[in-house]
Amino acid sequence: MIKITSLIFVTASIIAFTANAQLKHGNTTKYTSYKGLVMAGYQGWFRAEGDGSETGWGHYGRNGKFDTEHNTIDFWPDVSEYEKTYKTSFKYPNGKAAEVFSSVDKSTTDLHFKWMKDYGVDGVFMQRFFGVTRGYENSNKPQDIILKNALEAAKRNGRAIAVMYDLSGLKAEGEDCSSVIEDWKMLVDQLKVTSQGEGQTYLHHNGKPLVAIWGLGFPDRPYDIRKIGINRLIDFLKNDPEYGGCSVMLGVPTYFRELNKDCLPDPYLHQVIRSADIVLPWMVQRFTPLVHKPMDHIRDHVIADIKWSKENGVDYVPIAYPGFSWRNLSLANKDLARYTAYGAIPRLGGRFYWDQLVTLIEAGADMIYVAMFDEIDEGTAIMKISDNPPNNENAHFVGNDGVPSDHYLWLTGLGAKMLRKEIPLKPEMPDRK
Repeated sequence: MIKITSLIFVTASIIAFTANAQLKHGNTTKYTSYKGLVMAGYQGWFRAEGDGSETGWGHYGRNGKFDTEHNTIDFWPDVSEYEKTYKTSFKYPNGKAAEVFSSVDKSTTDLHFKWMKDYGVDGVFMQRFFGVTRGYENSNKPQDIILKNALEAAKRNGRAIAVMYDLSGLKAEGEDCSSVIEDWKMLVDQLKVTSQGEGQTYLHHNGKPLVAIWGLGFPDRPYDIRKIGINRLIDFLKNDPEYGGCSVMLGVPTYFRELNKDCLPDPYLHQVIRSADIVLPWMVQRFTPLVHKPMDHIRDHVIADIKWSKENGVDYVPIAYPGFSWRNLSLANKDLARYTAYGAIPRLGGRFYWDQLVTLIEAGADMIYVAMFDEIDEGTAIMKISDNPPNNENAHFVGNDGVPSDHYLWLTGLGAKMLRKEIPLKPEMPDRK
């Protein structure tokens, strides 16, 4: 009898401990699962001279400058709807200065999330690079301000939002994932990322707040995934009694399953993936419309990935992207510049993107990641893009193939409806006319 009573007490204590693990997070959210959603990555890293960030032209150009010698973007944003814009040294044929936005401005974030709502993009993963986590004690960095604005805009517009830690910038020696743990504590305590009150929209999966970690298994990374404490980070996110109780998504190379080509041949990666909830292979640049029957390759690859994921007890989310172009970004590296071209992976007016969405759904995907919402450096942005950029004899930007600036937002919304079977699957890209 005493043993039974003790067992009941211990069991009750375990239940109470588990319940307390959720105390740092809100009890409800509009989005309880990633399944059925099309989410995009959101960089939020564009800075303009005069926006208050004191960083100059961040991600528009090199060394804080934005002119013909320092330009790093291939696509020009359509800024006709922005409340606040910034003049650049680039000019249109009529002599008018071309303008861009800054991600730091609250009005920019508000507009982007309004577009998501207007076009049916389900939400975004806010990119948070490793370097930001080194200053986790300070919650008023530009990246934190942008995240705060995004949390508010996501809630107001009913869009899903989640944090994605990108390990880019983690050093080979002397660093591990400890600062990510501390940064997550700060986000939970100070920014209240997972406790936004009634109507919060932080994305959950399997009923738990979802946190993404990107950058495992890539051969161009200086760090060894066996030495950075990734297992401790995942265990913390899943099991910590105050800040845990989360689901985890891992960003890995396209060929993670075979451990070859773009992936390190280390079987430890599979062990790490099995400890998570979702695997996200990075497929940008891996498939192109310039080869014979590219969708057949994508379909077969994704079907095999889904099979592997089911056998290994994790969910699977594939990537769709409009195209790729980073000619201006590569010009600072002569060796790299020799192999790059404007529109290297062409958008084809949206056909490449639409074909991917259809193919991924046909292959059995039940959730999709879009790369990216605002990435104009590498030409993957789905946000509104200008078809009349300020080109001249010394500067070149890629146009939008004659389609409306909102074309990719529109296609993304339709893709989400197809994924949820709200509309029939349409192999042919729809005509807007």
